[in-house]
Amino acid sequence: MLEIKNLHAHVGDDETEILRGVNLTVKPGEVHAIMGPNGSGKSTLSYILAGKDDYEVTEGDILFNGESMLEMEPDERAAAGLFLAFQYPIEIPGVATMTFLKTALNAQRKARGEGELSTPEFMKKVKEKAAELNITMDMLKRPLNVGFSGGEKKRSEILQMSLLEPKLCIMDETDSGLDIDALKIVADGVNRLRSPDRAMVVITHYQRLLDHIVPDVVHVLSRGRIVKTGGKELALELEKNGYADYVGQAA
Repeated sequence: MLEIKNLHAHVGDDETEILRGVNLTVKPGEVHAIMGPNGSGKSTLSYILAGKDDYEVTEGDILFNGESMLEMEPDERAAAGLFLAFQYPIEIPGVATMTFLKTALNAQRKARGEGELSTPEFMKKVKEKAAELNITMDMLKRPLNVGFSGGEKKRSEILQMSLLEPKLCIMDETDSGLDIDALKIVADGVNRLRSPDRAMVVITHYQRLLDHIVPDVVHVLSRGRIVKTGGKELALELEKNGYADYVGQAA
């Protein structure tokens, strides 16, 4: 589903390479975790996958279902089935959460050649998904993410992901700022979306998230390269010993 080949990239006018030859293959149905120290390039990788401005690929390719994404705009990537859950979801005053959700969902359905949902159909769908994530109708009546706690923002993003039903989910430090109760709710929402036709890439510093979203494969990213790949036991090793053993390997 996702194949990253020798990816090199930098940000903006600074030509210092942040990604220095990333190779990664994620098959349908798999959950891959990417772990690494601060500055290793984890968030840069997620932004490049999503097509964020100012992130320039200088070498390599990213294939999504066999098609290069490098020339695709962010909305085209989203329509193709890619979803990025941000580490820090932004607040958008003046944009009602329900309006945002309905507009996004119907735009995706249109891109897939499906008909738009009527308001009653949309309301039924969103209420069902929201209940699973302990999201109240009061939250849905607010402007997008405005006044939300960290946990509420993350649950709101998982609600978006649940409604849009992407093929590839990229989660950039979804556990950031969550207490243990919120972490469990968010993880349960993610786990409901696991399927043989959907792949996930979970980016995290800490093993605790992987107690709840158990990965098939764990990668260590250091200084812009994947320097170690293993099973879920690798995350436990990193929790115990840290990243010191792997930092030198990326030099």
